[in-house]
Amino acid sequence: MRSPGWLRLPRTRRGRRRAVWAAVALCLVALAPATWLNLTTAARDLPASRVPREPVAVVFGAGLWDGEPSPYLAHRLDAAAGLYRAGTVRALLVTGDNSRKDYDEPDAMRRYLVAHGVPASKVVTDYAGFDTWDSCTRAHRVFGVTRAVLVSQDFHVRRALALCAAAGVRSWGVGVAEPRDVTWYYGGVREVFAAGKAALDAVFRPDPHFLGPRENGVRRALG
Repeated sequence: MRSPGWLRLPRTRRGRRRAVWAAVALCLVALAPATWLNLTTAARDLPASRVPREPVAVVFGAGLWDGEPSPYLAHRLDAAAGLYRAGTVRALLVTGDNSRKDYDEPDAMRRYLVAHGVPASKVVTDYAGFDTWDSCTRAHRVFGVTRAVLVSQDFHVRRALALCAAAGVRSWGVGVAEPRDVTWYYGGVREVFAAGKAALDAVFRPDPHFLGPRENGVRRALG
């Protein structure tokens, strides 16, 4: 069985050279969004001990296991609770997926934080944070957040910083470190591909999947 024409290697030296340059160009284009993310946000990705005081921390969802925060999400929530106890932030906005009745990230995040000593009145829930862009733009457009500390894993927090900046939120990032296991490497590879969508979101600034009316939960929590 003959291979399709587009799979055959060029027979001439010039053809092979052109194929190599085409492959290099394709790689550069594919990596450009990830490079943009890292270059534009590196200065705002800081350890928790160096993050300036801001009104609110935004904690992004990271999945549930049997209705409870996954280990990665629990680590994000632990870091956010630490920021609250240290006085770095005065309120926490937890944003995640509640697109169906049997899956409720924000309430699971809220319960976890309250169980770990954060007053319930200081935890605000966003039930329509279906992806990072939705969480960022809703934080600004629905909850009125203009300055924040963003809490996520280290491989994700720079994308969150770039998208929140595009959404109108001046932010600092706390990247939670994790062991370099299969999950961490999967997350890092996923970010390379997610950077392309992030670049498009930052340029075109689409409406979130669900916008809804303005909410004053963050204002009440800060009051």
